[in-house]
Amino acid sequence: MEPLKTLDNWLAHCERLHPTSIDLGLDRVRAVAERMGLAFACPVITVAGTNGKGSTCAMLEAILLQSGYRTGLYTSPHLVDFEERCRICGELVDATELIACFERVERARIQNDNEISLTYFEFTTLAILQLLADAKLDVVILEVGLGGRLDAVNILDADCAVITSIDLDHTALLGTDRESIGLEKAGIMRAGKPVVVSDPVPPQSVLDHAAKVGADLWRMGHDFNFTGDKQQWAWAGRGRRYAGLAYPALRGANQLVNAAGVLAALTALRERLPVTAQAVRNGLSMVELPGRFQIIPGQPALVFDVAHNPHSVAALAENLDAMGYYPCTHAIFGAMADKDLTQMLARVSPMIDKWYFTDLPTARAATSEVLYANWQAMRTRPDITAATYKTPGEALQAAVKAANPADRIVVFGSFYTVGGILKGGVPRLSAPHLAA
Repeated sequence: MEPLKTLDNWLAHCERLHPTSIDLGLDRVRAVAERMGLAFACPVITVAGTNGKGSTCAMLEAILLQSGYRTGLYTSPHLVDFEERCRICGELVDATELIACFERVERARIQNDNEISLTYFEFTTLAILQLLADAKLDVVILEVGLGGRLDAVNILDADCAVITSIDLDHTALLGTDRESIGLEKAGIMRAGKPVVVSDPVPPQSVLDHAAKVGADLWRMGHDFNFTGDKQQWAWAGRGRRYAGLAYPALRGANQLVNAAGVLAALTALRERLPVTAQAVRNGLSMVELPGRFQIIPGQPALVFDVAHNPHSVAALAENLDAMGYYPCTHAIFGAMADKDLTQMLARVSPMIDKWYFTDLPTARAATSEVLYANWQAMRTRPDITAATYKTPGEALQAAVKAANPADRIVVFGSFYTVGGILKGGVPRLSAPHLAA
């Protein structure tokens, strides 16, 4: 094989290695990790769930950074650049650092002519884990990619696990109901270690598995809780209270649930990673996460949200409703073909006046025509319009052209949809009507 000199070269190589993009199981990835001698000397926090994982990871990182700890963070997928998947001490890693770790994975993978096939996700996960292991960190936060029990991240024994909201997604791989999906997520639990379940109504399978493996269960509404009014909120858990907290900088009503789980995890780890109340306040006030109900001021206003299943789209609809009145809401929508498109469209349709369906640059995506057909089949309002576009960028151009300054444009449905616009930088919109 010719030497691979760029990160793009390595990522293309990873895409060619395995016959399928998803192959759940730990045997292959664990075997390569053992060849690499992969190990962590610091506490590891893993975060699984259907929705809220990225926000939970970002809040954990922000508070721990404010406490003075050297943090490592791994999340997936990325919006624009692959390097977004890994941060050390709050900073994106450099491509050259990643390339060196890709080379180490490849050497271990083909060691002694005994080649082990890895998927793109498995290969890249090992490379990032190696980079984090080499960085002499105080704490590592790892977002679980899909499921939990058989996800590549689960080769590590976490010192604390967090399970966020659980809903129907990836049903072909994880099961067709919340109980089955919950059991897969529960696979990240470890005996004697804390597991924070921030879903207010968790599947019984999650609670049963915690008891079965002997995990230290921290359950929302039982071991910790939160209260709030329009100005501030408070948290109480085992032996710890926080009062008069400002709301997290991340927008959306669901972020308090995520923040409550974050404070439970930090309280569970307080003997190894003590944090001050001021670090909590500062961290929550400064946390950033692009694409999670991200509002860009302008005329019209622009809203980005990677909501990509019925549960997260329902939360998006609730958050849009809380924004107040807009004369017209334009929606740019692109999604994967394996999603429950009918339910996603149904949850948010009452909020949308004009649709802009877009193709996405992946074979997994539903075409804009398929999205349009799904919408047409459930259309109930004759005054709503829709059209199809080849790219999110083209859809945005059309929406801006049609919008009035007082309108809003919502971009959602997939990381690809949001990333397709953010790859050109964060746009600041000025409707053409203003220039007239």
